[in-house]
Amino acid sequence: MKPPPTSSSSSSSISTSVLTRKGRLSPYLFTFVAFIIFVTFLYGQDLGCILGQLDLDISPNPPPPPPYTTENYYKKLPFSIGETEKGCDVFSGKWVWDPLNRPLYQESECPYIQPQLTCQEHGRPDRDYQFWRWQPHGCSLPSFNASLMLETLRNKRMMFVGDSLNRGQYVSMVCLLHSLIPDNAKSMETIGSLTVFTAKDYNATIEFYWAPFLLESNSDDAIIHRVSDRVVRRGSINKHGKHWKGVDIMVFNTYLWWMTGLHFNILQGSFDDEVKEIVAVSTEDAYKMGMKSMLRWVRKNMDPNNTRLFFTSMSPSHQKSGDWGAEPNGNCYNQTEMITDPSYWGSDCRKSIMNVIGDVFGKSKFPITFLNITQLSLYRKDAHTSIYKKQWSPLTPQQIANPISYADCVHWCLPGLQDTWNELLFAKLFYP
Repeated sequence: MKPPPTSSSSSSSISTSVLTRKGRLSPYLFTFVAFIIFVTFLYGQDLGCILGQLDLDISPNPPPPPPYTTENYYKKLPFSIGETEKGCDVFSGKWVWDPLNRPLYQESECPYIQPQLTCQEHGRPDRDYQFWRWQPHGCSLPSFNASLMLETLRNKRMMFVGDSLNRGQYVSMVCLLHSLIPDNAKSMETIGSLTVFTAKDYNATIEFYWAPFLLESNSDDAIIHRVSDRVVRRGSINKHGKHWKGVDIMVFNTYLWWMTGLHFNILQGSFDDEVKEIVAVSTEDAYKMGMKSMLRWVRKNMDPNNTRLFFTSMSPSHQKSGDWGAEPNGNCYNQTEMITDPSYWGSDCRKSIMNVIGDVFGKSKFPITFLNITQLSLYRKDAHTSIYKKQWSPLTPQQIANPISYADCVHWCLPGLQDTWNELLFAKLFYP
């Protein structure tokens, strides 16, 4: 298979010309000017960030840059040991063929992968999707160091919160680490919405919490959550958030479950109310409400001096083959090569949602590390589970005759693409 082609601080100056009777500055004016210069120097970076937000542009074509965050003017974020190469955007790059160093683990060697993600076990005939490495333009990602990651997690909690896509990233992280831990010193347990992997010798946990909207919803059951009319309760993040307190490294995601059309249903009261007040708002307004609730919880419950917050951007699906110029009525089924157009943007990724993220995160006073995995994942129509997974219910003869009809073009095979998401998480954790 041939690899695809190559796809501050603010400064300010104050000049004054003041005429006085004796050609000297008034002592009051001198004091005022000195104060202005002092404040500008002291808060110049904050002013630059605020002014920069006026021109915030995260248009996804070309690929959207991470939103403005306060992390640039934190001298040292918790857990960081170095800096990314100057001027390097690790989210902008290309996929390179690397069969010598990929995959980072074998499917059969990680017992924690759910059967919905074990593509080889379920008959996928090719393995090419496992052999690609993400190469940023002009720099390189630091190699994933499992020993460093485990030692950093000693006596700490790391948690992934979101939907099944975030669960896939969580399982990938466990698979990247577990081989260094003896069998009798590790365990995984699921109770309701919470799954906990424990590295006993490190007194460390890596956890996943099911909350597809982050807020309370009618889809909160970790097993039975396939409802046709999704409803989210306004101002209800503490229903889940009480389980997140004390976490040292938090990785949020939420996107796909909000995408039910142009409008979304918001519950104004409680799910226990006999008569429920439900209002329909635009999907963008509903999503913005969720992002603001998340950041309010973070400000109240996380300490920027000791904890780290990550947010993983939207994970694309490849449901419409017409998006990449193929024959219509197809999807990711039988796709074994990636998309080579560096400017490709699928119809399933809403540009308006990226704008919401940029608007809300750009105003955050808490440092957020934005994992912008959207564009690099858009190329990977070859990496989905497709039909090679455990099916929740027996297939009908009609489905068997038409595999496109039941191909899963949302989730990703492991090992595979989501290991790269964690390499980026590793890079931004230690080299922000």
